Amino acid sequence: MFNVHDILSETGPFVDCIDGFTVRPQQQQLAQTIAEVLENDESLVCEAGTGTGKTFAYLVPVLLSGKRVIISTGTKHLQDQLYYKDLPIVRKALNVPVVTALLKGRENYLCLHRLEQGDENFRYLSKEDLLELPKVKQWATQTDKGDLAELINLPEDAAIRSRIVSSAENCLGQDCSFYDDCFVFKARRKANEAEVIVVNHHLLLADLALRESGFGEVLPKADTIIFDEAHQLPGLASDFFSQTLSSRQFTELFNDTTSAYLTDAGDMEEVQVEIRECQTSLRQLRLSFGRKERRSAWNEVFADKEIRKALQDFLDHLIKLEKYLDTLAERSKSLENCWRRCSTMIEMLQTFMERETEDLIQWLETRGQGFLLHQTPLDISTTFQARLAEHGCNTIYTSATLSVAEDFTHFTSQLGLSDINAQSWHSPFDYQKQALLYLPQGMPEPGESIYTEAVVNMALPVIEASQGHAFLLFTSHRAMNEAYRLLAGRTDYPLLRQGDAPRSELLQSFRKTKHAVLLGTSSFWEGVDVRGKALSCVIIDKLPFAPPDDPVFRARAAKMQENGQNPFMTYQVPQAVINLKQGVGRLIRDATDYGVLMICDPRIISKPYGKIFLNSLPNMRRSTELADVDEFFFERMQGDVLSLSS
Repeated sequence: MFNVHDILSETGPFVDCIDGFTVRPQQQQLAQTIAEVLENDESLVCEAGTGTGKTFAYLVPVLLSGKRVIISTGTKHLQDQLYYKDLPIVRKALNVPVVTALLKGRENYLCLHRLEQGDENFRYLSKEDLLELPKVKQWATQTDKGDLAELINLPEDAAIRSRIVSSAENCLGQDCSFYDDCFVFKARRKANEAEVIVVNHHLLLADLALRESGFGEVLPKADTIIFDEAHQLPGLASDFFSQTLSSRQFTELFNDTTSAYLTDAGDMEEVQVEIRECQTSLRQLRLSFGRKERRSAWNEVFADKEIRKALQDFLDHLIKLEKYLDTLAERSKSLENCWRRCSTMIEMLQTFMERETEDLIQWLETRGQGFLLHQTPLDISTTFQARLAEHGCNTIYTSATLSVAEDFTHFTSQLGLSDINAQSWHSPFDYQKQALLYLPQGMPEPGESIYTEAVVNMALPVIEASQGHAFLLFTSHRAMNEAYRLLAGRTDYPLLRQGDAPRSELLQSFRKTKHAVLLGTSSFWEGVDVRGKALSCVIIDKLPFAPPDDPVFRARAAKMQENGQNPFMTYQVPQAVINLKQGVGRLIRDATDYGVLMICDPRIISKPYGKIFLNSLPNMRRSTELADVDEFFFERMQGDVLSLSS
């Protein structure tokens, strides 16, 4: 077997390919372990601390293995970085002619059929959105891949996006006149010919959950699947093995039905009348759920007579529309598709009228003017393993945050990974020298009304000591917004807040703005890489426990209690530890970084379970004294001045 240890050494090929390449023993050990696992057709769970270089640690043995491997990343951004940046570097260094492919979900590719549908497909778009249409049409004549990521100036939330891509519901498959030129089909065909296929968790889980018709299986068979950022899998798998019915799906059905009717029928005026009735009834249903955003168990929601009536009225109108579509379905594939979608939605909506089954959790989520009806499995481990078995391959799970105080049970049990080899490699960074953990004294309990005000009061002198350069990470939007208001008049440092601009723009502004302070919630706890002096302080308001009123957690907690388990210690604490480790991981991103981690929550000291959190963090010096924070920054900043002067 090839020696990856030597390849990643000071005499290996990466020294000439990467400026400032650093040899990391943890990376070498991890790569060698993965090489052995691939050689022996085994599975592995591997936790690699920040800075290990896990991407190269698995790419080197993968490209040398001669096996077909699917690599699944946490996000599309990481997927693009892996495919367009990391993979070419490793392939060049190793000088191996491995065929690779990038594959995303269908919602990332232009649908030529929907673009050709014309004006009817773009009804109800705003003037601003319609201004994007000529740019899209021009790009459509030039693109080879049809990947919407090429449209750099098209916002992620642009309404036109949903009108120019297909979905599993509206795709015509081989009956489409553009089938031979379909960008989704081309991307999947290329993936079938590749040895290394880079996907993201959303696509892979959709493939496991749906096995879409029309194109057959989305992903080819592989010898091994590598899940990078694997800590996200349990939550994402729960989402993908759920069934969801959303107001957006209904709206798209009504829009597509209008377009198909006007194009292929047009002689039954009552169809358009019924579509309008459905649209009105859908709005009434949303209003019946209340104006505030909520996440509620369905049995609580269904107890409301007004909601039951609104749901029944909407269902009645849908059934009428389905009967009209049944008579029109033979006129075109588009109308037949709308009829099938309508029938499927009626069936699922009826399950919410009939109430939940024992193995499923039914719950409502409202967002703005929309809503989602979910049916989530109580346990996804059996389903996950059964779907993986269809691939017939080995699996490798890697992330910086998989264990809780060196114990992998929380992660492995959620995915049904019994008797799997699990190992951990600590970060190569010297946290004792590079970081300080500050645990302020005198904080009130997190449930008290003055808590966020106390967080700001305690954080201000730390922000002053770090001269900005800080992330303030919150467990709720309410706390973030309150802290923003309290900080606004008490610091001269520039304040940036999640939601005021797209995430990528905020990060770019943070990097470019001297002494900036960024306030964020969950999306800034992970996947954010800010190196150097721009970020030298991370302040966390609370231990990131899941909300106790979350309907899915409540149902699972009840099941755990029935089985004699303590849901708080068995599930809530371990999950919060992993979430906290992600937030902490934002602080030190390079061997030359330094910074202070401030955790405001007094429970990390006062509660017995606090030791589990502390024992799961990197080994760094701890202090409860603000003077130590001042001294830490003074010494580092003096060192920066001396290094610049020399």
